[in-house]
Amino acid sequence: MGVDLGLPHFDAQLQELGLLAQTAGLRPVARVTCKRRAPDAALFVGSGKAEEIKALALETGATEVLFDQALSPAQQRNLERCLDMPVNDRTLLILEIFGQRARSHEGKLQVELARLQYLSTRLVRRWSHLERQAGGAGLRGGPGEKQIELDKRMIGEAIKRTRERLVRIKRQRQTQRRQRQRRQTFAVSLVGYTNAGKSSLFNALVKARAYAADQLFATLDTTTRQLYLGSTGADGSAGDRLMTLSDTVGFIRDLPHGLIDAFEATLQEAAEADLLLHVVDAANPDHPEQIEQVHRVLAEIGADHLPQVLVFNKLDALPDGRRPLRLHEVLRHSAQEVGERVFVSARTGEGLPELRDLLLRRVGPAGAIAGVGAGLCEPTQGSPHGLGTM
Repeated sequence: MGVDLGLPHFDAQLQELGLLAQTAGLRPVARVTCKRRAPDAALFVGSGKAEEIKALALETGATEVLFDQALSPAQQRNLERCLDMPVNDRTLLILEIFGQRARSHEGKLQVELARLQYLSTRLVRRWSHLERQAGGAGLRGGPGEKQIELDKRMIGEAIKRTRERLVRIKRQRQTQRRQRQRRQTFAVSLVGYTNAGKSSLFNALVKARAYAADQLFATLDTTTRQLYLGSTGADGSAGDRLMTLSDTVGFIRDLPHGLIDAFEATLQEAAEADLLLHVVDAANPDHPEQIEQVHRVLAEIGADHLPQVLVFNKLDALPDGRRPLRLHEVLRHSAQEVGERVFVSARTGEGLPELRDLLLRRVGPAGAIAGVGAGLCEPTQGSPHGLGTM
């Protein structure tokens, strides 16, 4: 279910929501959209549209309703009573996927923290057991304490414990980063919209076997490997060229703030990198909007000032009429701002030599920083799909 409120990035076909549902193991059976000036305070969509959704759910045999927007606790509760079935929003759907995908201890803690923070806002008379207890000596709730107050306190304590454990992990990561900095290791992080092919590119560059699949949020845990670029620099100077390459969690439109906060320790790998490789799905017609969404998240974690190179992936999926004339381009946006972009295919290997040469120019002997002083690299204006000269 999607509601067009006149805001940008409305998904009229609900394609991304459908992909999210499939990634979570659900099977979409129908899609409904409507247009409103503002959300209905009680049902988000209004009573008439709610009845239409209920009738369609009965007709198609649906057992759950998903909304592409975030619902308030009251709206979610009212919709469930009206439709007589579970109602969930985009935020919970993303949390469910993250919960299924997390593999490391740190990743599981991060997802658990985000889930607890989300649940802490959903304890407003949603369940029938939230009624006043009798109270009295010896009862766990104390005299007259409500069950909802007990639940809030238990969740609050769980959030506190999880945060403390994540703080310890964050300190460990900071110690590891300081060790890399003392070794003067050039650090590069892969960032980008989910399913842009970051993990596939990571595997192609460092010959790793990180999990990669054509699905949203296939990888949640940060993986770091050393990349050897050769013993001779682009200028002919001698010395081993080494760098660390980190594969980070993918971004998505309307990524819940709770997840951004929870994944702070993981996202710090991007925030403290010397260079960001912003991986873009060149075959996706909506990639200009996806680039914008990634820039927003980078700004939230304080990484928008870092040098950035646009890496347009999935070159093999582009039709001949949309292929670029050059695999590597240097773009000058102003006298001070210079950026680079490269077109690659992680699947076939096309463009990877150009990308390695670009990295070689940025890394000096023993990993010292060198190369172009690049700022954020935006797609050139007026070019089809933002891919530049075709």
